Amino acid sequence: MKTKIKFIASGILLVTIMAVLGCTTQNNGSGALSSNVAERAYVAPGEHDEFYAFVSGGFSGQLSVYGLPSGRLFRVIPVFSVDAEKAYGFNEETKPMLETTFGFIPWDDSHHPDISQTNGEIDGRWVFINANNTPRIARISLETFETEEIIEIPNSAGNHSSSFVTENTEYVVAGTRFSVPVPQQDISIDEYKSNFKGAISFIGIDQESGRMNLDFQILMPGFNYDLAHPGRGKSHGWMFFSTYNTEEANTLLEVNASQNDKDFIAAINWKKAEEYIQQGRFREMETAYAHNVYDESTHMATSTIKRTVKVLDPAELPGLVYFLPTPKSPHGCDVDPTGEYIIGSGKLSAALTAHSFTKMLDAIENERFDGEAYGVPILNYDDVVAGVVEQAGLGPLHTEFDTEGNGYTTFFISSEVVKWKVGTWEVVDRKPTYYSVGHLMIPGGNSRKPFGKYLLAMNKITKDRYLPTGPELTQSAQLYDISGEKMELILDFPTVGEPHYAAGAPADLIAPRSKKFYELDDNNHPYSIKNESEARVERDGNVVHIYMSTIRSHFAPDNIEGIKVGDRVYFHVTNLEQDFDVPHGISMIGANTSELLIMPGQTETFVWEPKKVGVWPFYCTDFCSALHQEMQGYVRVSPRNSDIELSWSLDGE
Repeated sequence: MKTKIKFIASGILLVTIMAVLGCTTQNNGSGALSSNVAERAYVAPGEHDEFYAFVSGGFSGQLSVYGLPSGRLFRVIPVFSVDAEKAYGFNEETKPMLETTFGFIPWDDSHHPDISQTNGEIDGRWVFINANNTPRIARISLETFETEEIIEIPNSAGNHSSSFVTENTEYVVAGTRFSVPVPQQDISIDEYKSNFKGAISFIGIDQESGRMNLDFQILMPGFNYDLAHPGRGKSHGWMFFSTYNTEEANTLLEVNASQNDKDFIAAINWKKAEEYIQQGRFREMETAYAHNVYDESTHMATSTIKRTVKVLDPAELPGLVYFLPTPKSPHGCDVDPTGEYIIGSGKLSAALTAHSFTKMLDAIENERFDGEAYGVPILNYDDVVAGVVEQAGLGPLHTEFDTEGNGYTTFFISSEVVKWKVGTWEVVDRKPTYYSVGHLMIPGGNSRKPFGKYLLAMNKITKDRYLPTGPELTQSAQLYDISGEKMELILDFPTVGEPHYAAGAPADLIAPRSKKFYELDDNNHPYSIKNESEARVERDGNVVHIYMSTIRSHFAPDNIEGIKVGDRVYFHVTNLEQDFDVPHGISMIGANTSELLIMPGQTETFVWEPKKVGVWPFYCTDFCSALHQEMQGYVRVSPRNSDIELSWSLDGE
């Protein structure tokens, strides 16, 4: 506690000094201007940020897009949770995206985004992110900033150690936090040891479409699997996962899972796994998992259930998995840009452990093992360790890298970011965070090509940083300038939900590819229309389909009669605009859903089941023109036994 108080006190002193510097720059001339750290985060009106930051929403289930260095929030991308603003999970087109083998699940806990890579460098095509509670992986297009695909992961529980992308986006790799019986069965929890397994899933990615496929799973011993990173460069073809609870405790883990002096980093040779798959040395396991895909051509999502998965057992397949002893209850597992060093951050250790990939291969070749765990060889610690960053701080969690051969590690207990030199393992700088930092992100800092200008720290506790808002304060992120020898804190900004991790990319990598609108000629939605003359209303029993268009500043049709109490009315609305940034909305009184928010050239659907006789209005919910208020219409609802025929008007006809 004294240590934490010390760092908080030093942080308050630092903030005071910065405030003084900021106040005095106006009177001290241009020489003092360089001391005004706030200017480095300032992006003038009309100017653009240098980087996109994709920040996980944690318990919000979403992914937020911020600009760096400004910290401005640009967009919240709905992924695993319904979003009334964009009708995600409410409109008929996106409801299938949230289907699982447990049914329709409109929420999840999203932790770790990762950007697609080519040759070990981020390429700006897709972002992948995990759902922790109901295990899933999602793919978000960085052309549309919309979720295009979600795949459920069977044999998994607590999909925390996900999603991590190999350096050519061959796979997105997902681990499991909670080991469980595989396959699931009615078994006593006291029989945990040797009966529970942890699945590591390798999800193959089609290089053109991004389409995901669960290629295979590796059934690991029943430990907890935390974080991971792929090998790169010389270690390409390997995946490294941190593990804890090698004690295989199933109660009071804060005590019982902290007994062993060392846990492991699991080194998985996925190239060897591919060989075993080709040789047919796998087991086809019956299971069930949902695969949900949004089709940009039809503007509709579909959900299908897959029934089998290929499973590999490392105890039966030599060379597939090795364990690297790592102190103590490691959280972070990070690989430097060269691919030589695998960094383990033992959250109950005061030091960082760096394993050498070269030494690991040598130890494997010469069979320098220190026993085995469930058939998986344990390498001798002294034979694989490259160095240790001694007494770096308290509670190390996560490391990323810059372009100058430095590592940066967050320390949760001592509330700081520590900079250290790769190879010499010496600490060269440290700065406090406010407070209890979890992950950090350097744009490209988990790739072969870091960009190295900014570091984003994502903190768990805010306390005195912002105005109070009742018992819960906003979550906090802090931006550091790391372009010089010393780190400098230049910005605080609040975040959506609880940020766990983030992925960053230069704006000029993503912005030029951003979609402006959907071509109407390419709209193959089964209920789309291409112009107002196609607008109409059709009845099939008590089901009514309204083919509606919207354009500045009217709907077609805008007056509809002949709807009856008890009808099921589908509003299929096509935005006829072919102009950038002109969405339209629509909301219907009494509709048991959110509004629609329809992009130019897109079609969306909501369902309305009128329960009352009367004349009921609908209107545009997204301000689109000077005549936005005039953008409205009416639906007349008659009794169930009414003989009034369907009729509608187009442009006042």
